[in-house]
Amino acid sequence: MTVRLSLYQKAEHELYKLDRSVKAKFYDFSHRFRQNPHSNGLQLKALKGDSHIFSARIDDSYRALLTRTGTDERGDENWLIIAVRHRRDVYEQLSVAINRVSGEIEFVDLSVVGESALRRAGIQLVPAEPDTTSTEEAEPPALPGPASLGDGEPAAATPPLLAAHSPQLLRELGVAESLIGVALTLTDTADLDRLVAGAPLLSQDILYGLAAGMSPDEVRAEITDAVASPEHIDLADFGAALARTTVTTVDDALKKVLEAGDFQAWKVFLHPTQARLVNRDYNGPARVSGGPGTGKTIVALHRIHHLLQQLKPGRDKPILLTTFTKNLAADLHARLSDLIGDPALLARVDITHIDELAYKVITENALSGRNKRRIDDRTALNELRAVLNEFGQQGSWEPEFLLEEWEQVILGQSVTTRAAYFQTRRAGRGHPLTRPERAAVWNILDRFTASLDNKGIETWGQAAERAARVQTRQAYKEQVGGRDLIHRDAEASPHDLKHRYRHVVVDEAQDLRAAHWKMLRAMVAPGDNDMFIAGDTHQRVYDNHVSLGINVRGRSARLSLSYRTTKEILAQALSVMSGETYDDLDEGTDTLAGYRSVLHGPVPELHGYTTWEDELDGLASTLRTWRDELAAHDNGTERDTRGLIAVAVPDRDKVSQVIYHLATKAGLDYAQLTSDGPRGNGAIHVGTMPRFKGLEYQRLVIVGANDRLVPRMEAIDRYRTEDPSRYRRELRKARSMLFVAATRARDALTITWHGTPSPFLTKTVTELFSS
Repeated sequence: MTVRLSLYQKAEHELYKLDRSVKAKFYDFSHRFRQNPHSNGLQLKALKGDSHIFSARIDDSYRALLTRTGTDERGDENWLIIAVRHRRDVYEQLSVAINRVSGEIEFVDLSVVGESALRRAGIQLVPAEPDTTSTEEAEPPALPGPASLGDGEPAAATPPLLAAHSPQLLRELGVAESLIGVALTLTDTADLDRLVAGAPLLSQDILYGLAAGMSPDEVRAEITDAVASPEHIDLADFGAALARTTVTTVDDALKKVLEAGDFQAWKVFLHPTQARLVNRDYNGPARVSGGPGTGKTIVALHRIHHLLQQLKPGRDKPILLTTFTKNLAADLHARLSDLIGDPALLARVDITHIDELAYKVITENALSGRNKRRIDDRTALNELRAVLNEFGQQGSWEPEFLLEEWEQVILGQSVTTRAAYFQTRRAGRGHPLTRPERAAVWNILDRFTASLDNKGIETWGQAAERAARVQTRQAYKEQVGGRDLIHRDAEASPHDLKHRYRHVVVDEAQDLRAAHWKMLRAMVAPGDNDMFIAGDTHQRVYDNHVSLGINVRGRSARLSLSYRTTKEILAQALSVMSGETYDDLDEGTDTLAGYRSVLHGPVPELHGYTTWEDELDGLASTLRTWRDELAAHDNGTERDTRGLIAVAVPDRDKVSQVIYHLATKAGLDYAQLTSDGPRGNGAIHVGTMPRFKGLEYQRLVIVGANDRLVPRMEAIDRYRTEDPSRYRRELRKARSMLFVAATRARDALTITWHGTPSPFLTKTVTELFSS
């Protein structure tokens, strides 16, 4: 008899955290179980509480919990490992069942609930094995199991958190049956946190959603309906349920994955709502939004993996993965490489940042005109100032306003004539222009473009707009003299030849320019699964305030559960965004309502100092403490702490001052974050707030958060009366930068200032988190 052994995704997550010696015994156990699960040494036996769960001996201390999922046509047995536990943590009340909504196998461990909560639900835990004294160590190695709840009885008058909801509603939404009774007795969020820590992922999302104030209809639409199985669900057919459940085959390849460590967990640990977004077929462009840490990027990467699996064999590059900056593109490449594993498959994805893509198109195209040198926005502003000086218009128009008008309206809508500009819609620009003012703006910008052309230079926005025009040109392949620049299969139809890709996936979509969206839309033929867009306008830290111009209605989803940032850090970050309204990239509004975390950690620390020098001394003290805490292992050895600690700073000048202080006065090594990633091998990463987009650190300090730097009032005060719309936009951008920086911290966050704190750090929040 042959046995097929699979590993439940939460069991795999547990195994990441086990000691290496226990992992080695688990591999040996798996081999012996596949040879003969009924051998005496394994001591396979059913638990008394649930006959579907079996316990088998890994060694004297640890047990594998399994369920039998049937026999295949050859008579081979199929078993699923649902947990790996120290024998003291194995109870008769463990249960396994098939979810009536998703049809997946779910494992429930009620040992996460303290005695008081269980007592209210009428449940008493019974150990599956007696606690005998033996040669075991007094304290077993730490397991990734949930902590017990406190046993203090809540006040009798405290109503349950979910008092407004019935057992039948929870059942219909998809909460695991064995959790419903307990969930309805919980009276505070601490109880709920510990209950969902061991709950199936679908139950976790539903219970957190209801507790966070989502209505049953919202939970049903955003969570339940997204994962509901289209098939008939037989609650007794574990074989069919196994096919719907995310599992990993237990073989030699698994050993390498587990030994790689917990950072690999994201590769297999998708929540049900995330998985359904990844695997769904869309009849056009789709978009996923959500706050930091909700898994947008992970979903985008898994989406690419899914699309790759649907491709016919070939050596072409039919899939584009793009983002806004070079360092983010490099990070996406590394993470996708980890996920896919196969270099040949990875080679079929074109991974590049958006400006590099535009440059590639225009340099490959023989008809694109003479090759020009691209300039950044700062250089473009200087060129525009020179034109204003030449016109004698230095005080008439703000060069920043004119550059944005050119980028977002003229280039973004491919406006080529004065008459067309008079008719062009300027949605979201704020400052209205009369017809004479439009004429004046057009004259200045026309002279500006002529000046750039004479010097053989162009902006990146121009490059993107030119690339879009190249891509939309009919009979493209013939026009370039047969040069094959299109990454398509040989059987592609002539209609498709002008399109460069079959699928386009965009990360950090909120930061792209209008011309970028025109270029991307032109690069892929409209159709099923053509574009997949991930972004969050609350994290927009650049000046590209544009709409997608791509129809995603009916194909949009919002993720609201953070898996990275603790509740304490999230509360601080959300307070920064209080009172502001953000767009959704589609001429609507976006919201962080219902955005929540499943993690707990220390309360963020907020400190004010008298001078900048005092603040730098305080920073050095905090960094030394963190470095020493992270460097020490339990056994006294030191570990490499590079990339675990970071310092976010409002501007470049302050970055230089922080680096100088760390290096010369504090004796701390650093690496500066640049567009190409960290420069240097120092343990502490230092950079401006925008540089932290897409990154995360165990511990992070934000320095210089005073009222003149966040926001930079000297730069925007002039807009308060001259251009109120721009003034509000600059305030939103500053809020977003602080929000992005704060949510890069995973475990610990400190925010400091000298003088008066930023107005975004409200008095109430400061008092709350300083107490």
